[in-house]
Amino acid sequence: MYHQFFGLTSPPFRITPDTAAFYAGAEREALLNAVIYAINHGDGIIKVVGEVGSGKTMLTRMLEKQLPDSVTVIYLPNPSLPAEDLIFAIAHELKLSFDNGQGKTHVLQQVHAELLNLHAKQQRVVVFIDEAQCMPLDTLEELRLLSNLETETDKLLQLVLFGQPELDTHLSQPSVRQIRERIIHNFYLHPFSTDEVAEYLAFRLHKAGHNGPSLFSKGALKLLARYSRGLPRKLSILADKSLLAAYADQSTKVQNRHVHTAHRDDSLRAANSRSLAKALSVVLSVAALAGLTWLLSSYWPALENRVASTWAEPQAQLSVEPSPA
Repeated sequence: MYHQFFGLTSPPFRITPDTAAFYAGAEREALLNAVIYAINHGDGIIKVVGEVGSGKTMLTRMLEKQLPDSVTVIYLPNPSLPAEDLIFAIAHELKLSFDNGQGKTHVLQQVHAELLNLHAKQQRVVVFIDEAQCMPLDTLEELRLLSNLETETDKLLQLVLFGQPELDTHLSQPSVRQIRERIIHNFYLHPFSTDEVAEYLAFRLHKAGHNGPSLFSKGALKLLARYSRGLPRKLSILADKSLLAAYADQSTKVQNRHVHTAHRDDSLRAANSRSLAKALSVVLSVAALAGLTWLLSSYWPALENRVASTWAEPQAQLSVEPSPA
């Protein structure tokens, strides 16, 4: 809507992970290269931690794009896989054929054979586990066992865990101590600083066709840094709303008031989402109570009669027993 007004050729702040809009600043490119290096050397398990909206999904897309053809990437987007299903998911991604009735041991043998075959062809296999903080502890332990698949010199399966800070808490459990000790590389996606916020916005606007002076005032940039907490996804949403507010105001530069408007709108949307969730919870509770009430009203009279008759039988027997002589 506002693109032509600001001289843009495309939307600047889409939140879908478009690798053409990858921002290499704020140590993002250095982190990307470090993960690629760790994967190519195949030593132990790699862990990448970042807050919600910090750019983990973009990083996985960039890794898939920049890793050499000699690396086969298996992407597991569902972290809630039960431990017994993990090997089947990996076999499926390796395009192995197996019957649903085949047991885990047989499929593990197939996977092992395929990994050895790929290793002989100088092909490395790496598994990306997204939202790893949600993975059950027994599935994490299963991952550790799979990481034992190796030759005398190389790991056959490289593991990269992507997760929110809760992943560190998850891995602190005593039951997964062994997998924690296998993690050789720990990387963190840190939020943008105020200067990095300005650089990120300028970069995204340039990608969208803007070549003039900054569209954001210094005050607006500080507010965007504060409200977004330096997280790229939140920043992109607020920047988009701020540009829309400036367009509605027919202002060629985003001012503080436009960012405040964007922040209020975003906060209201979040509040509405929480209110909706609370309302749904209340509705479900009322429905459950209504169901219980109907159940009791339907079956209580019969149950009450049954209890009364059961109680009356021994009482009747007691009343007809003769008195002892």
